[in-house]
Amino acid sequence: MPTGIPVITAVLIGLAVILTWMGLWLLMQPRDVIGERLESYGLKSEQREQRPVDDTRNRYGTSRLAKILAGFGLGPRLALALTRADLRLTAAEFLLIVMAFAAFGFVIGILRVGVWFGLVLAVILGVLPFLYLGARRRRRLRDFTSQLPDLLTLLVGALRAGYGLGQAIEVVVERLPPPMSTEMEKVTRAVNLGLPLQQALEDAVERIGSEDFSMVVVAINVHYETGGNLAETLEIISDTVRDRLRMLAEIRVLTAQQRFTGYVLAALPLFTALAVFLINPGYIMDLFQPGWIRLLPAGAVFLQVLGFFVIRRIVDIEV
Repeated sequence: MPTGIPVITAVLIGLAVILTWMGLWLLMQPRDVIGERLESYGLKSEQREQRPVDDTRNRYGTSRLAKILAGFGLGPRLALALTRADLRLTAAEFLLIVMAFAAFGFVIGILRVGVWFGLVLAVILGVLPFLYLGARRRRRLRDFTSQLPDLLTLLVGALRAGYGLGQAIEVVVERLPPPMSTEMEKVTRAVNLGLPLQQALEDAVERIGSEDFSMVVVAINVHYETGGNLAETLEIISDTVRDRLRMLAEIRVLTAQQRFTGYVLAALPLFTALAVFLINPGYIMDLFQPGWIRLLPAGAVFLQVLGFFVIRRIVDIEV
């Protein structure tokens, strides 16, 4: 073994341990609960009374890491993804969790096999939080979109019964389950805190990321500017959304076999390699010996991931 390998390994293990403890310590710092709740209702920092910032948190808390993320353009996008996934974490805290996962995988990989396996395991575990974030965001968006026709039906009925739009939204909060009721309750509370209804709805569109709901909000804003029969407009949009959801369901049924094939093709080599490793570890570990032979498993993993995303892209038909 080269002389520098143990030194590099020791340094990397030390950095991983320090990073893990730093992440845990930062996550245990006190949170600005009031500020987070006001921002979730659409009240930005410039719209509420200015107050002194906690110096301890500003120096050592996640705000410094948040500034670094914002400098690279990652903070706002990651914060928006966390909001759409309904995860009560800041972008900096989520990144610390990712680093802790990667550090844990790196240490375990080094202790079990070696440096290269530790790097691979660190990448795999570091990607897992992002996969969970994306899956949770898509599931929440799908649940919200499926409730959108019911939202429009209740709004149309309430408006025709003589309710105002704000009162109609309160009816939606009482009648529908989450996530629709949760988002509409945020809109109602933002209005009660002094935000205009149009701005509260636009903030809800940004939090949710639904194109169908954006169309509804545009119709409401046009109604406020030009007037007209809002109930009739929302009823037309409701029919359009129902037809689109029905077409999407038909497409999912027609592409179910292709999506299942993608999952099988992605998982089969992994389970095969695991089975061979359990039966005969020495046989599979020859692929991880020093030299060019390591390019074979790395290339196989890359091609498997690439093929999986290509299949997902092919069957992802937009309507």
